[in-house]
Amino acid sequence: MATGIIHEQTLFAEPIFQIGNFAVTNSLLTSGLAFLIILTLSLLIKFKIKAVPTGLQNVLEMIVEKFLEIFDGVTGSRQRSLKFAPIVLTFFFFVLINNWMGLLPGVGSIGQVVKHGEELIFIPYLRGATADLNTTLALATIGVVLSHIFGVIAIGWWRYLNKFINFKAFLEIPKKFKRDPMIILINPIKAFVGLIEVVGELAKIASLSFRLFGNIFAGEVLLASISALFAFGAPIPFLFLEILVGAIQALIFSMLILIYLTINTASEEH
Repeated sequence: MATGIIHEQTLFAEPIFQIGNFAVTNSLLTSGLAFLIILTLSLLIKFKIKAVPTGLQNVLEMIVEKFLEIFDGVTGSRQRSLKFAPIVLTFFFFVLINNWMGLLPGVGSIGQVVKHGEELIFIPYLRGATADLNTTLALATIGVVLSHIFGVIAIGWWRYLNKFINFKAFLEIPKKFKRDPMIILINPIKAFVGLIEVVGELAKIASLSFRLFGNIFAGEVLLASISALFAFGAPIPFLFLEILVGAIQALIFSMLILIYLTINTASEEH
């Protein structure tokens, strides 16, 4: 016999329904909703833009200008800031909205009860997308891969490849061997040192994804625990704290993507 309804914070996103063999999870639904919010706001802003800004457009232009000033401190030039801004700001607003959506009433508390063996399990229809490691891992992978694509476009595939495996060091051996026989030992080491960079790129993905997931998931667990102990009043300060943490984490994530884009598009000597 079922003894009661089990409702707990899980590390994994729960499937809500299937489309063929594809399981649609509650975090995927939240991500889709965040995408629709961003798309709707973008279209509204696009059609409301005026040559002479007023009201809300003034505020938005001030925000964008502040972001560009911050970006300039990383890229070193307004031209590069403008080039990377669409990508970095997309990451920022997508992560920010998903971080904050996990704090909305009903997210995580409205759902369905399913029977699993002898137990009744509560599955919420929506779950904070960035509290799911799959989402943060996907975002981190996209960001790091984009930084490499921009790097190849900026400095050329041959020079970019030599950042990781220095083929030029191998090609120099026959030319310089007579003059410096030690080159046969030194250059292979120089060639394979770049492989450490490959490990570093994988570490970037792990660092980005786990940092964001850990902070957001821990915040949601904390709020759920405080709400269970003290239903009224006590959760409010923690709620404001999580709003602030959500904004900070979105900024950190997007700024790290900007740093990777800047580094990977710079030539090796720079």
